Amino acid sequence: MMTCDEIRLPKPPRLQPFLFLLRNDSLSKYSQPPRFDLARILFSLVFITIMIIACFWVVQPFILGFAWACMVVIATWPMLIKFQALLWGRRSLAVLVMTLLLILLFVVPIAVLVSSVIDNSSALMSWGSRQENLSPPTLEWLTSIPLVGEKLFNSWQALLQSGGSGLFAKVQPYFGKTATWLVAQAAHVGRFLMHCSLMLIFSALLYYKGEAVAKAVRHFAIRLGRERGDAAVILAAQSIRAVALGVVVTAIVQSVLGGIGLGLSGIPYTTLLTVLMFLCCLAQLGPLLVLIPAIIWLYWTGDNTWGTILLVWSCVVGTIDNVIRPMLIRMGADLPMLLILSGVIGGLLAFGMIGLFIGPVVLAVSYRLLFAWMREIPEPQNLLSVNTTKTPNKES
Repeated sequence: MMTCDEIRLPKPPRLQPFLFLLRNDSLSKYSQPPRFDLARILFSLVFITIMIIACFWVVQPFILGFAWACMVVIATWPMLIKFQALLWGRRSLAVLVMTLLLILLFVVPIAVLVSSVIDNSSALMSWGSRQENLSPPTLEWLTSIPLVGEKLFNSWQALLQSGGSGLFAKVQPYFGKTATWLVAQAAHVGRFLMHCSLMLIFSALLYYKGEAVAKAVRHFAIRLGRERGDAAVILAAQSIRAVALGVVVTAIVQSVLGGIGLGLSGIPYTTLLTVLMFLCCLAQLGPLLVLIPAIIWLYWTGDNTWGTILLVWSCVVGTIDNVIRPMLIRMGADLPMLLILSGVIGGLLAFGMIGLFIGPVVLAVSYRLLFAWMREIPEPQNLLSVNTTKTPNKES
């Protein structure tokens, strides 16, 4: 009879070595790719490129509105924090207040401009169709101007005798072409309203989740460029804020002062001209494009006193940006003035209105990264310095 010690149960099959061998046989060839596979690299690049193009194609209708929202939120973020502190720390109330302010700042002026154009278009067209409205004055006061007054008066009288109506007859056919062009541009109104609505929606979302979005952007920048990537993101935000302070605030100040001058001098359609002046200042064209025709109109109608007052006031308004803009830009970011202005003008010409912010950001980040890269090695000694020490004469 067999004892318990002699009874041996069969051992269960060991599956670990089998699974290990199976894993090595079937998966090792995928987990260890070859060192260099040109076809694999090319197909990977093609797939990644297709995915990037597809993503860009999908989000393309939202890019412009989102870009404007980013610029607006970055520029006005300190204001949001102050409102949140005043509203018992409630972010939702602060976001609501900021959204209402954005509506007042962007939507109301555009609505006023459009309504003014619509209300006054019929009057302007009827005025332009009547030739008798262009009865020019004699401008006898030109003779009082020293040195050139008599010559200007004689030239003006010669122009009147030659018949200003002929000049008007040549210009009048272009009124129809201008109206046709304006009607063609009206097709873009729907797209503009869509971008404006998207800007307001994205701005509200970024106001509400601004810290999380900023953290993700900085994390991505650090993943790309370590400390330099993070510094580039911070510099971009400072540049946007500097442009917002220097360009936008200066445009507001100039347009308000210019509008006050137009209103006091009795110029018609003051609201429409003030909004147009703000757009010209924002585009770095200056307020004189609106103020100079108003001055000419005052002298044309014989109101020489208010014409002279508006001329002096226009000189002040047109040059005040040389004082305000540098001071505000230096408050926003410690960057060269020429760099910021070049970025503003070049970005405007290259990308349109959004280029007001894109241009300075690109130049500022490139400027800082270039100098950070150059500072990695010591500067060379002054090669232009002349060695004044006398060398000993070999012949002696």
